Amino acid sequence: MTGPDYDVVVVGARVAGAPAAMLFARRGHRVLLLDRAVFPADTLSTLYIQQPGVARLARWGLLEEVRATGCPPLDHVVYELEGIRVEGCSSGVDGIRAAYAPRRHLLDGILADAAAAAGAEVLAGHEVVDLVREGERVTGVRHRSPDGGVATATARLVVGADGMRSAVARLAGAATAVERPRLTCAYYSFWQGLDAVFEMYEGPTGWVATVPTNDAVLVSAYFPQGRFERVRKDALDSYTRCIEDNAPALFERLLGKQRLERLYGTGDQRNFFRQARGPGWALIGDAGHHKDSLTAQGIGDAFMQAELLVDSVADGLADEAALTAGLAAFAEERDRRLTPYFNATLLVAQAEGREQRRALLAALAEHPDHTQRYFDAVAGILPLEQLYTPELMALVAQQAKARSAVS
Repeated sequence: MTGPDYDVVVVGARVAGAPAAMLFARRGHRVLLLDRAVFPADTLSTLYIQQPGVARLARWGLLEEVRATGCPPLDHVVYELEGIRVEGCSSGVDGIRAAYAPRRHLLDGILADAAAAAGAEVLAGHEVVDLVREGERVTGVRHRSPDGGVATATARLVVGADGMRSAVARLAGAATAVERPRLTCAYYSFWQGLDAVFEMYEGPTGWVATVPTNDAVLVSAYFPQGRFERVRKDALDSYTRCIEDNAPALFERLLGKQRLERLYGTGDQRNFFRQARGPGWALIGDAGHHKDSLTAQGIGDAFMQAELLVDSVADGLADEAALTAGLAAFAEERDRRLTPYFNATLLVAQAEGREQRRALLAALAEHPDHTQRYFDAVAGILPLEQLYTPELMALVAQQAKARSAVS
């Protein structure tokens, strides 16, 4: 009796799937990595990789390749709300203090090439059309090649890393465990000649961010979700007005600068956790969990989930009981790690929480000894519960009370 064609089939070859395929292959497993895109190919993204994600790139031996693309180190962060300005940088992970924001057609190519170099078979332009099952257990995929032919690949484990609209999640019947309303919509483009660091501005009508990347600066405008239909009717005008209204000094810096590309945008910023695993399958990256991009945590989350899945199941793939236990451990740990930042992102992306955010920044601005902890918490280095100490919360309450008295 012959065994499966592969130990693992990974569907989706971007920032979750390619690292998972690479890490499984490095552990000696037979891996097939599929993606319906043909690389190089861009995708909607904030681009930003927080320091824990950068540290993973370093551990995987890929950071120097990312740096070699000309992507600048981002070791200075500015947050500003109503003239309250907090700036600095995280303390870093494993000696790495800088974040990076490489263009996705470069980063995704590096990751897919690393998976291939580790021994994974990589098929681009292949779309999964169905899952193969034995009873309730998933045992492989059926995938269509660019010429229209359909082939079957069997495996001990099928990993869905195919994005928020995951075909694997849909075909496996993955339940949505938690879902919250959409809170923002976002538009961005790339600008040349702008002198910027990683900057985030919150104003009366929205948020604006700058992220230096390889050849330009990504400038994003975020709006409350309820304005999406109005914004999309004239997205460029809305984008420009958002920058002018919420980051006027940045707007002045943009005058005379060149916008290099068209405007990109989305109103589909879902906030959910899907069931992370089932018999013979698992979901990682946006396929299993998605939150508003305002906090720029998606790439780091994807890296973490890829590594966590491999560490949880790689040694037990050939044993059904061990694989089942490993998948359960992965799902539990995924939720434990991601839930605090999911909840924090919902708070950041709610327009009605603006006064609370203002009080926090005001407390940090007046007591800079807390600022380092704040940047570490935002980057995912310090657990959020360790940021909100009684001392800091007392300062926040004082700021809120002072604001209320003035009003």
